[in-house]
Amino acid sequence: MKLYQKNLLLLLLVIVIAAAPLLLLKNAEFGGADGLAMDAITEIDPDYEPWADSILEPKSGEIESLLFALQAAIGTGVVAFVLGRITAKKPQVKESK
Repeated sequence: MKLYQKNLLLLLLVIVIAAAPLLLLKNAEFGGADGLAMDAITEIDPDYEPWADSILEPKSGEIESLLFALQAAIGTGVVAFVLGRITAKKPQVKESK
């Protein structure tokens, strides 16, 4: 199997894995861990008050999603750069006689 075929197969597999929950669980609510944690905390201790607040409170959900996507993109870029540097082949220098 050629390299581009493997890459295409892996890309299709990623798409299937990402789309499967959305297609199989049509009426499911995909909430974040923050909401679940807050629900669990208030269930245990209804009088609990958070001791820290967000530094930046986005004005809308779209801006919050944009900032999250930007953070994920920057992190992915850093990880890809580091992995590329680690796995890069060093150029071979020819010795002249």
